[in-house]
Parts: sequence; structure tokens; C-alpha cells
Amino acid sequence: MLVGSILSLIASFVLSMEAFELAKNPDATFACSVNVILNCATVASHPSAELFGFPNSFFGLMAEPIVITVAIAGLAGVAFPRRFMFAAQIGYSIGLIFAYYLLSVSYFVIGALCPWCLLVTLTTTLVWFAITRYNIRENNLYLSKNISAKLHNWTEKDYDKLLMWGIIVFIIAAIIVKYGEGLFG
Repeated sequence: MLVGSILSLIASFVLSMEAFELAKNPDATFACSVNVILNCATVASHPSAELFGFPNSFFGLMAEPIVITVAIAGLAGVAFPRRFMFAAQIGYSIGLIFAYYLLSVSYFVIGALCPWCLLVTLTTTLVWFAITRYNIRENNLYLSKNISAKLHNWTEKDYDKLLMWGIIVFIIAAIIVKYGEGLFG
């Protein structure tokens, strides 16, 4: 959680700075605008980059410090109340859905990918699986005993890790299949 949230915070900061630059200069180019496919400016210029009237990266600037704090406190041995961890699960699940929504817009609609946004999607996936694994093991999800036992057994066998890496490999493969030749050319 800690490493993923730190990387996501860095990406959110860079994306926020780029949003300010793009607001000043709509023709701005960025270091992460490598080519037609890997192009932060193209993605940042699309209306989906500001779904709520401000850059989406601001969500990362607000949320990731909280995740970093929770991760550090957890590493220090703090046991958070069940309700808190359940609320954190809901919040991070919304963040994961939002990240995948934005990735799908980039992939299917915009036709360009932002390397920083891809990093946010990756780290959000990693952190979501980490918090979900923790919450399953600590019985923080208010599920029935039967479902909790099955999920706990599932994590004991590391099937959650297999699913996580399967999703990551699938996304990478989908990007390569659609954009392969244009990624590095």
C-alpha cells in the first residue's frame, strides 16, 4: 500500500502540474508525450480529464496522503476499527472503478495513453488488492460467515494475487495488441 500510494501521489502531482500548464498553454508538450500513442497532452486535453470541473489528478492529491497515512500507521502496528477499514474499502473501490473508467476512455475513445495515468491505474490496482486482502483476512467487510470463510481460504491460497496479476497482464496485453507498433515508434 505504501509504495503504491507514494507512486500514485507522485503521478498525481505531475499530472496536476501538467493540467496547470495545459490551462496556460493549450499547445503545451510534455516529456511524457512520447509519440501519438503515449501522449499525456492528448489525454489531458480530453473532457474526461476534468469530469467534475477540475483535473482528475486532484483526487489523487487528496486521497493518496490518506492512504499513505493508513499504510504507515498499519506498518507501525495500529489496528484500525472495522468500520474505518470497511469505509476505506468502499472509498478505494470507487477509486479503482474510476481509474479503470478513465483507462477505458483513453483506450477506446481517446486512442492515446498517458504514462502517468497508466502508473496511477497500476498502483491503484496494487493498493486495492492489498487493502482487500487485508480486509478479507481481518473480517472487515461485513460479509456472511460462509462468504468470509471462502474468501479467507481464497487469500490463503493466494488466488487474489493470481487474479491481480492476471488483470495487470490482461491490461498490458490489450495495450500491446491495440497499440503495439505505435507504442515505441
